[in-house]
Amino acid sequence: MSDESDVEKTEEPTPHKKQKAKEDGQIVRSKELSSLMMMLAGISLLWLSGGHLAGQLRDIFRQGFIFDNFYLQNPGLMLRFLGKVIGEALFALLPVVGGLALVGISASALVGGLAFNTKSIKFDLTKLSLLKGLKRLFSMNALAELFKAILKSLLIGLGAWIFLWQAWPSLLHLAMESPSTAMANAMQKVLFAGYLIIFMLIPMVAFDVFWQFRSHLKKLRMSRQEIKDEFKQQEGDPQIKAKIRQQQRAMARNRMMADVPQADVIVTNPTHYAVALKYDEKRMTAPRVLAKGAGVLAQRIKEIGAENRILLLEAPPLARALYRHAEVGQSIPAALYAAVAEVLAWVFQLRRWRREGGLKPKKPKNLPVPKALDFVGENTRNG
Repeated sequence: MSDESDVEKTEEPTPHKKQKAKEDGQIVRSKELSSLMMMLAGISLLWLSGGHLAGQLRDIFRQGFIFDNFYLQNPGLMLRFLGKVIGEALFALLPVVGGLALVGISASALVGGLAFNTKSIKFDLTKLSLLKGLKRLFSMNALAELFKAILKSLLIGLGAWIFLWQAWPSLLHLAMESPSTAMANAMQKVLFAGYLIIFMLIPMVAFDVFWQFRSHLKKLRMSRQEIKDEFKQQEGDPQIKAKIRQQQRAMARNRMMADVPQADVIVTNPTHYAVALKYDEKRMTAPRVLAKGAGVLAQRIKEIGAENRILLLEAPPLARALYRHAEVGQSIPAALYAAVAEVLAWVFQLRRWRREGGLKPKKPKNLPVPKALDFVGENTRNG
């Protein structure tokens, strides 16, 4: 049973699979939504600029049907005049055509976004397969297209019946009106019919958008094995990653050890933990941890400190708190400021005593380490 579930594509596509499909040109497209948006834009443009457009076209037709003997006797001028009339007509229609083109592009990008890929227009002989054609003919997509066609016919028919029921008397009355009034009223009826059809087609378009999203996600579904393979391909082999992390930790440890000679003091547990601290009042706002370690690594920090004559202070609670709550290269936690301040004061006093003599400063004891930051019994393996 588990083997079958691995083979079956029952899992949702990963973000990487979706992005790869988009790069290959496999995106959601709804032709019905694009058609509806273009119809809405076309009728709206006719409504907004219909009077101006009709006036321009009327003038162009009137100019085009004026016959002048001068043009009739000169074929070259006639062709030039014809080109001028056609150019003016195209220029008059340019706002409508340009608006429709812009809306068509925007409608296509509304669902799946814009994506251009040469793979989507590449000629593929496998698409001419008769067997695949028969499968597509009796597939769920074919049934969905049939359902959309039936639904579209019913909705358009219902819209036409509503239009005729509402506008039939006024349509008959057009024959008794003047040409200009009849044209204006007829244009209003055409706009009303167009908006009515658009409104009636909204359920069909909503179904088409839903079906296109569903079909797209179904095509991109993956099996569990494919998800595992993709994860391995992206993340790499676990053993190789573990080795890389081990090398990175070793490099970070070497860099940390190289900073130990710059420390002002090394706070120890004394056997389990060691933390090297540095404070420069001119460049630092708070003491900083240069290195820390447990077990063998702690012993190595203390050895390097001894080789470079770095002061060591046995303060188990502070060492444990610094090891747990402070990060290498970062400032110490604010809750440990008071305790570390006493340690650094002892360090600086000891340096002055070595230079100038006098009474030897005493090592700080009972440092104010918050109990919430201290712990006992931490594992002493290398950190």
